[in-house]
Amino acid sequence: MVEKQVDVIVIGLGPGGEYAAQKLAEAGLTVVGVERALVGGECPFYGCIPSKMIIRAADALAEAHRASGLGGQVSVTPDWGLVAERIDKQATNHWNDESHTARLEEAGVEIVRGHGRLDGTGRVTVDGTTYVAARGVVLNAGTEPATPPIEGLAGTPYWTNREVMRLTELPASLVVIGGGPIGAELAQAFSRFGVRVTVLEAADRILGPAEPEAAAVIADVFAREGIEVVTGADIARVSHDGSFHVQVGERTIDAEQLLVAAGRRTNLADLGLETVGLDPTARVVDVDERLRAGERLWAVGDITGKGQFTHVSMYQAARVVGDILGRPVPGADYRALTWVTFTDPEVAAVGMTEQQARDAGLRVVTGHADISESNRGWIHQAGNDGIVKVVADADRGILVGASVVSPAGGEVIGLLATAVHAEVPVATLKGMHFAYPTFHRTIESALDDLGDV
Repeated sequence: MVEKQVDVIVIGLGPGGEYAAQKLAEAGLTVVGVERALVGGECPFYGCIPSKMIIRAADALAEAHRASGLGGQVSVTPDWGLVAERIDKQATNHWNDESHTARLEEAGVEIVRGHGRLDGTGRVTVDGTTYVAARGVVLNAGTEPATPPIEGLAGTPYWTNREVMRLTELPASLVVIGGGPIGAELAQAFSRFGVRVTVLEAADRILGPAEPEAAAVIADVFAREGIEVVTGADIARVSHDGSFHVQVGERTIDAEQLLVAAGRRTNLADLGLETVGLDPTARVVDVDERLRAGERLWAVGDITGKGQFTHVSMYQAARVVGDILGRPVPGADYRALTWVTFTDPEVAAVGMTEQQARDAGLRVVTGHADISESNRGWIHQAGNDGIVKVVADADRGILVGASVVSPAGGEVIGLLATAVHAEVPVATLKGMHFAYPTFHRTIESALDDLGDV
């Protein structure tokens, strides 16, 4: 067994691992980055970037159709080929990670292709070579699409988000298993390209992480757009004979293709966690506020269970870099964690939902405002569905959470994220100027609805 001495080993070069490896190498450390798939991870090749290209195109089609009620007659013919070409050439460079590897290698990172496995404290084996890290190891193993235990599913050529990003042609009909963020985004996008879409969600509503009021807005939009949503779906079995047949209760739903978007599972199997005293069957890796998981061991990203978002992974990685370099860094703080689901309208949230705040024992007061009843919503007219909901801790007089469903909702949430993070008093927020007429101004109405907090 060959051994090589280095300063830091990073297992998994998704966004967080990529960031950590580059910054540590730029600081003068000898860094080995281990990756068995594409350097850059899920986000640039199968997630955030190409999916938003699909959504951008689909939203443009929808907006063109809205023109008839606003400015004149418009005829538009969907062309998936334009989307496929843009993903292939612009987003993924034909699924080539050279731009990612070049940046890391320029910083001094040695990239090792293969499956990295822990072999004791500070030790990682890859295809017969053991790397020994003087400073430690950073885990960024990420996630992969989960496959629900549905009879017959495993033997069918179903799609996940990974296959979808490589499509050059669209089916006439599609069943989507899972009404979470990924399923909802892709269902609406494909529907706008003319695909007949049915969404099957096991829970009693789609977009489970969102506030019920937010999920209801999207459910109403989907219904108007002709997307069938079946909640409380008990899927008995799936079969395939050239087409898919999904049995839900007494009903069988037929479709040309099937997309499974039923969550993701962490890549912790065969990572060697037991060699460093951790549970190899655990769903996530427990970390402290400095992202330490053990002696000379850090973990970032999806495997920490703090949120499966690129921005969380990079936020964590910045703290790991500081900790490894011995710099004073604030502990990780997730009170004001933000996320956005890029349906149309967008669903954005920060901090706690109303139910989470109540479960935490807070004396909760909520405020609501309707986007369509705002001045900007009235002007916008078509496509103006949405709400703003704020969740306040009445005893402290601050917001602990908020949700926005709105055109550009991911941008509107910015002020509310700042308010939750900085614990800005509600009284201070109510004394602000809110530019007129903007969607952002609807926040003022939601704050007023809180009453005397």
